[in-house]
Amino acid sequence: MSLLLERAATTSELAEVLSKPKGTIGHHLKVLEQAGLVHVVRTKRVRALEAKYYGRTARIFVYDRQHEAVGDEQRLLSRAAAEIAQVPAEGTVMTANVRYARIPQDRAVEWKHRLEELLMEFTAEQPSGDSTYALLFGLYPTRRPPLPGADQADE
Repeated sequence: MSLLLERAATTSELAEVLSKPKGTIGHHLKVLEQAGLVHVVRTKRVRALEAKYYGRTARIFVYDRQHEAVGDEQRLLSRAAAEIAQVPAEGTVMTANVRYARIPQDRAVEWKHRLEELLMEFTAEQPSGDSTYALLFGLYPTRRPPLPGADQADE
């Protein structure tokens, strides 16, 4: 789906970029088409065949995770870590950091929304340049205990 933000693409183009068999990509495109998430935006005659170019039906999709998608944050972070490990460090624009803050849940919700807005702004960038960048964020509760209050530290 994210590739189709750049432009409409054929099954073959998507299969090549994703390193997946054309049959697998074709199957998933049909499922996405039946769900109303993609559609054929144009066709082009290539030799004896008609190539279908698939595009998204919307720029942004908002959805609730259910069933096997629950826990997707861990899978997403693992995939990103594996992808980052293959990027040469020299001459690359890349950053990562982690900070901890003890905040109430309502403030965590505010931060989640602000980060999602930044992600949408990043996604809305017009495709250009030679590199595809990823913006990754994570907000999660930890098991890290807070420091005792100052009055308890002296005891």
